[in-house]
Amino acid sequence: MILYLIPIISAFIGWFTNWIAIKMLFHPKEPRRILGITIQGIFPKRQQQFAAKLGALVANELLHFDEIAVKLKDPEQLKAINPLIEEHLDNFLQVKLKEKLPFIAAFVGDSTMQKIKDGMMEEIQQLLPQVIGKYADNLGEKIDVERMVTEKVAAFSSDKLEEILFAIMSKEFRFVEIVGAILGFVIGLVQVLLTLAQPL
Repeated sequence: MILYLIPIISAFIGWFTNWIAIKMLFHPKEPRRILGITIQGIFPKRQQQFAAKLGALVANELLHFDEIAVKLKDPEQLKAINPLIEEHLDNFLQVKLKEKLPFIAAFVGDSTMQKIKDGMMEEIQQLLPQVIGKYADNLGEKIDVERMVTEKVAAFSSDKLEEILFAIMSKEFRFVEIVGAILGFVIGLVQVLLTLAQPL
């Protein structure tokens, strides 16, 4: 009877060892000396290196300010903000300008105001891509993305890092545990079959 429990025991051992291996990615968070050996979770131990690698990856592969500038200067993107610009110009010409210069209302009619607004819109639409491009270029020079990402990730608490990685990879971790149980069961089953196949 005990012989037939071997696959179940092996499945449990396979699952348990993989579960322990996953836990040891994050625990212990601080170095601990056990039987003369210093043990620490892989991610807490390598957090600084992980942060540096991630910072370099984001800066070099994922985030490019020239690509951002191209997107920002895209005519279709700029059209989306035209209503906001027009609304602001209307408020300026119809309200603020007349408040600051009351005689404007007496000498400048609505049609002239509309022409002024149209002229200003043309100038803004020509100037806006240049301004955005210049701003994006300066932003790329002033912001060190690699350093920012590296510092942020390096400053994460071990608990926060574990929470993020588990949120991303929980299904994969569960799969690893299940595979351990299946392999353990198969190995145990093979052991039982080999034992039964031996002549008495």
